[in-house]
Amino acid sequence: QVQLVESGGGLVQAGGSLRLSCATSGLTFRDYAMGWFRQAPGKEREFLAAISWSGGNTYYAGSVKGRSAISRDNAKNTVNLQMNSLKVEDTAVYYCATVRRVGGAPLPLRSNQYNYWGQGTQVTVSS
Repeated sequence: QVQLVESGGGLVQAGGSLRLSCATSGLTFRDYAMGWFRQAPGKEREFLAAISWSGGNTYYAGSVKGRSAISRDNAKNTVNLQMNSLKVEDTAVYYCATVRRVGGAPLPLRSNQYNYWGQGTQVTVSS
């Protein structure tokens, strides 16, 4: 079955950086778009970034645009999210997600467009 496993979370000071990774298995990775979301306590799950099956198309939410970079390695079946200039308000559980999207299909930007999710990794940013 499809499995997604996030890693790379932890405690970091404001202004610091983290690189989150998501390892996948049980799917033909190059046929799937990938996304990153986060959920802070008491808040709804928030879209952060998405990347197309080829890696040639990306999209970022305004909250992370300019200080984050999503990338994928189709040989290693992994997707990464580099986050820089972290803020206290970035504290949340971060999730990767995937859905099968090939060809010129538009990037999925909403959580209900994804059908496989990881268990999440905690990111805590201290002041």
